[in-house]
Amino acid sequence: MSDVTPDTLHRTAKVFMDNGRATSPEHAMALLAGFGLTVMVGPEIAHSINHQIALLTLVNTARRTFLGGIYVVGLPDARTLVDLTHATDLKSAVAELGGRVVAAAPAGMPAALIGSADVPAEAVSTWRLTWQGWRGGVVPWRGSMDDTTGEAIALAPSLAAAICAAEVFAFHSGDHPMAGKRSAGMSLWNPQGNWLAASPDEPALVALPSRLWLIGLGNLGQAVSWLLATLPYPPEPQTSIVLQDFDSLAESNDSTSLLSSPVLVGTKKARHVAAWLEERGFDVAIEERKFGPWTHRAPHEPGVAICGVDNPNARMSLDVAGFDLVVEAGLGAGPEGFRSFSVHSFPASRTAAEIWSGQAKIASPDVASNPAYAVLKGRGVDACGLAQLASRTVGVPFVGLTASIVLLSELLRRISGGEGSELISSSLLAIDDVVFVPTQAPIYEYWHVAL
Repeated sequence: MSDVTPDTLHRTAKVFMDNGRATSPEHAMALLAGFGLTVMVGPEIAHSINHQIALLTLVNTARRTFLGGIYVVGLPDARTLVDLTHATDLKSAVAELGGRVVAAAPAGMPAALIGSADVPAEAVSTWRLTWQGWRGGVVPWRGSMDDTTGEAIALAPSLAAAICAAEVFAFHSGDHPMAGKRSAGMSLWNPQGNWLAASPDEPALVALPSRLWLIGLGNLGQAVSWLLATLPYPPEPQTSIVLQDFDSLAESNDSTSLLSSPVLVGTKKARHVAAWLEERGFDVAIEERKFGPWTHRAPHEPGVAICGVDNPNARMSLDVAGFDLVVEAGLGAGPEGFRSFSVHSFPASRTAAEIWSGQAKIASPDVASNPAYAVLKGRGVDACGLAQLASRTVGVPFVGLTASIVLLSELLRRISGGEGSELISSSLLAIDDVVFVPTQAPIYEYWHVAL
């Protein structure tokens, strides 16, 4: 790993480089190589779309961080019910996403249960994924074999998968004493409510957004695309999406972004994501230039924008580009804040420029003196190279996935007559502690498709 560069750096390994725990880049990767997960599935997986969404989302998310392997036990010979891979059977789908289908759980690993699965006696800690209505999360296994899931929107099992990956990471890294011992989850209908309590006011989905402009196709944009493919659009959804991104995929994107893989390095992000969405029936247009004050939506183009860029200069222009509604997500940074996220919606009481003008001047924390960077300096990496490496943000796929779920739920909640928000923010260290700033959201009068 002596040739580590900003484009090859594993963004989760950077957690341990930046907090001083790793003595070298190799040591940081070796720590991740000790992170693994066993996923135990019950018979429900053969006929439940939501169980399959949970499994495939968990495998896709976790394999990018837990380099010790994702092992799936109990998987029957069954066809896929959700179009997230090229495979037509579940075992092949798991393998395509980087998981390993095995007959028995490896010893000494934590385990996740999906459905009424057997519990491995060798597991060091066990979580059960659960979802119902607009709520999803995990509960520590207490000895019950029962399947605790119920009817739910498709974002709920994805939320359970994202939170499961976050809890397993905290357990492996040892940076939260309650990881493996606590319940963790969230209600997408009532973000400040008790996610474990039944909520009779949660509606069934009756419509989905059908015309969207997606800005940025990194961690967040690819997670949004994955999630759109899980939603129950009709077989011919007649859904059009504008994808805007100018960048190409790098090796480092595989560690954070759900549609990335090493074989795609050098491919334009917009073209790859467009092809992936088109395979699933979406009508896609591509805009391969940077978003900024020069970007203006034409009247015939989608009026709803979804944004997932981390550039404050670009974000300052979000509410002046001519969109009727903008929902954007941002992620925390650094070894302490990388699990946090925020979702803003516009129009709002504050402009985008008021929110982000100060952030453009905030300097990144100085981590270049940490042991892992000192090793690179000793190998001949100059000050400029060290500064570039240090400036790259820490990234984990489960945070971007969670933020993207909350982002999309803002649209679904408004379509369903629920309360709109100006801001939703939280951290996967304490996902039940949610800041929610409500707004008077008008009826969602933009393009949608009825279910």
